[in-house]
Amino acid sequence: MNELQSIKNRFGIIGNYPALNRALEKSIQVAPTDITVLVIGESGTGKEFIPKIIHAESKRKHQPYIVVNCGAIPEGTIDSELFGHEKGAFTGATSTRKGYFEVADGGTIFLDEVGELPLQTQVRLLRVLESGEFMKVGSSQIQKTDVRIVAATNVNMMKAIQDGRFREDLYYRLNTVQIDMPPLRERKGDIHLLFRKFAIDFAEKYRMPEIFLSQDGVQYLENYSFPGNVRQLRNLVEQMTVVEQNREINSTKLAEYIPMNANLPAVVNKNHGSISNSEFHSEREIMYKILFDMRNDLNDLKSLTSELIKNRGNNEFSHQEKNLINRVFTPETAVHNPNSLLYFENNQQNQVQNPTIISNLDDDFDDVEDIELEEAKPETLSLQNNERELIVKALEKHRGRRNKAADELGISQRTLYRKIKQYNLEE
Repeated sequence: MNELQSIKNRFGIIGNYPALNRALEKSIQVAPTDITVLVIGESGTGKEFIPKIIHAESKRKHQPYIVVNCGAIPEGTIDSELFGHEKGAFTGATSTRKGYFEVADGGTIFLDEVGELPLQTQVRLLRVLESGEFMKVGSSQIQKTDVRIVAATNVNMMKAIQDGRFREDLYYRLNTVQIDMPPLRERKGDIHLLFRKFAIDFAEKYRMPEIFLSQDGVQYLENYSFPGNVRQLRNLVEQMTVVEQNREINSTKLAEYIPMNANLPAVVNKNHGSISNSEFHSEREIMYKILFDMRNDLNDLKSLTSELIKNRGNNEFSHQEKNLINRVFTPETAVHNPNSLLYFENNQQNQVQNPTIISNLDDDFDDVEDIELEEAKPETLSLQNNERELIVKALEKHRGRRNKAADELGISQRTLYRKIKQYNLEE
């Protein structure tokens, strides 16, 4: 326990939450070995402290310690950054360069955001983990390295494997020992301690009086989910230290910075952990888009059904087809819709037996992709004129080549031919 507290004091780690203590204890236990470690946790939970502790408590502590943010390096250059390159290996490679694995020989490399590594780089990394061997970009010479690897990610690795974005064999090779960093919302008892620590640090840094929380302010923060975790709390304290005149911070003042209506509860997936608020909003927007697309598809289906009714006539439908059409046109609207079958059935005595055929469908009805679904409301004259003008301009631009004009307009050639005939544009 004394060793654990010593580590906390040394690295400025605040808190007594059991899961946090367990993560630190595991770091101390694995440090003397060369076991590969994978740190799992949400963004802002302090994952970067774990590799520092492991390196500082290991036999490699006097050797290089290199941090690599895998998500910040462009895909085209990350192999060169990690493994180096030979002169002339690619455009701009004017000299031979050592990579991180060569520079950190004998030390520790921390691969932050390892889940963002490209698949090609994952293959190279797997070889280093298995044999300690690598080759520079543009070289055929095998080099050896003795490097301890600690990796971290906030990505759901099992989902990334299922989606084909991360190699399963590399995941298990990295995850020899897994250390989980708990989110701040689970460390309610540590929130006030962290606030006080940050308040002291920033008061000293900016030479200003220290801010402190009222009782309702403490409760307010403990009820907040902190999607940005410790990093968000730190930024919040720094901002209020500089901006606020009143040094006592209550719930009303906190609500101006982190309003509770923006503090949506985290969506929890039993198999894959929690989903951040930003991911929740993103998924909700996707659902809205799907619903709008479904509504548009239903409107298109109604328009197509109307065309079929007009083209085939009421008496040509089987009983099963009538039931399908009646389901497409809801009872409230179908009876009053002149295009619907129910309208025909309720007004048979007043309707012509075979309605006027108004169709823009091709004979090849099975080619659904090339069918233009007519809108439920007829186009206005101005829309027709604009459409005709666009077609004329596209044909003139491409000198009558209809395939090129269709590509320009973003429609199929079949649709273009139909429009040319509709607007009497035949040459």
